[in-house]
Amino acid sequence: MRTCVFTLHYQNERTMEFNGNNLIELGYRPGKWFKDAITFINENNMDEAQIREYLEQFRQPDIIPLHETAKDFVINIRAEHESENDNVEKVINTMKVLMRTPTLIEGALMPDACPTGPEGLIPVGGVVVAKNAIHPGFHSADICCSVMLTDFGDADPKDVLDAAHSVTHFGYGGRPRGEQMPMSQELMDAFRENEFLNDEKLISIARSHMGTQGDGNHFLFVGKSKNSGNTMLVTHHGSRAPGAALYDKGMKVANRFRQEISPETLKENAWIPFDTEEGQAYWEALQLIRAWTKENHSNIHDAVLNKLGREKEDRYWNEHNFVFRDGDLFYHAKGATPLDDKFMPDITGPRLIPLNMSEPVLIVQGKTNERNLGFAPHGAGRNFSRSQHKRSLAHKTTEEIFNEETEGLDIRFFSNEIDISELPSAYKSAKNVRAQIEEYGLCEVLDEVMPYGCIMAGDVQKNAPWKKKKKFRKA
Repeated sequence: MRTCVFTLHYQNERTMEFNGNNLIELGYRPGKWFKDAITFINENNMDEAQIREYLEQFRQPDIIPLHETAKDFVINIRAEHESENDNVEKVINTMKVLMRTPTLIEGALMPDACPTGPEGLIPVGGVVVAKNAIHPGFHSADICCSVMLTDFGDADPKDVLDAAHSVTHFGYGGRPRGEQMPMSQELMDAFRENEFLNDEKLISIARSHMGTQGDGNHFLFVGKSKNSGNTMLVTHHGSRAPGAALYDKGMKVANRFRQEISPETLKENAWIPFDTEEGQAYWEALQLIRAWTKENHSNIHDAVLNKLGREKEDRYWNEHNFVFRDGDLFYHAKGATPLDDKFMPDITGPRLIPLNMSEPVLIVQGKTNERNLGFAPHGAGRNFSRSQHKRSLAHKTTEEIFNEETEGLDIRFFSNEIDISELPSAYKSAKNVRAQIEEYGLCEVLDEVMPYGCIMAGDVQKNAPWKKKKKFRKA
């Protein structure tokens, strides 16, 4: 029918220029290429047959609709008391919207789940399986957020924490010149060979951010093994600015695909088809960012060992915010600890689940079952936002809250500003999370690193560089 309409219009009004409406009549969806195609057709005074032949190169794929109903997902979370009802309801509702995304085939919620924004966005503690697709929005800007443990043997935990405090770096930006930790030449060369990472500004940032831990819930934790009594150092952070830069580039590419093949899909849930050049390159870029993050952890741990003149007795590492591949299936874990060895063939040993600064870091193992999809929780999660938590404690001073919640522990903030939104009460009950891990059969606890002390960024916004500049200008 469209062909007939176009033929009559074209034959009767050939003196008129070919335009976008003609392209739409032919069944093409508007795109950036319209302008150049229209100009080419008019400049070459093409007849109908020539136009159709020319336009074949712009043939668009069929629109992929949302699933009519949400794909099934496993719920490994329940409200333990009334204050958790809202959180649990929100994470279930957001998963129902999310699981209508066309690429998704199954999913799961972990006991530490909490929402990250409007309905339809993957929650923290969510795992979803996509077929032949990588969703940058599902790993977010903090690509490869991960934890590493080094066994310091019989070292004094205070000595380890003091040494770590002197070599690590928290807060905005990278390390100042003269204090930077080296990024391996091999990794820099690999960045330059990848189309997403071949950016000298990005590589410069990657070099300056090596050996940094950022802010928020990232930490450096020291404690003792419940089983052996050995002192353990645990770090928690992601890929910092280079990972955020890759995420930004990935989202732009994913949204170009979304506009072409699935405009109904939420922008945040856009994907890059793996069987495209962009998909292959993005997957390779993710692996390089993973390697950068692991190197970042290792540099900090090795610097502490060198400071103390010790050799490591053991080391474990695992990411908990990443994309894992099994054939043409891509498991997106937004804050979930991978258990199945198929996800991390380069990793041996158990996995790590931190809870909060006053609770043990769990050393766990587990196998894939019908409830966990091969994953476990990644921490304790939150029931309330940072601002809500702060408002709930407004009747106390910051010092009172800090003293009550960190009694008996050596808790330090790198910025020297206490951040009450990172104290234990800001998180879900670790006891309840552990109970639900056991109830749902998600993994097995092998050992616990009992807390001695912890370093975090602290309230980095209180004296942020831009605030200081603003005060200076006013003065």
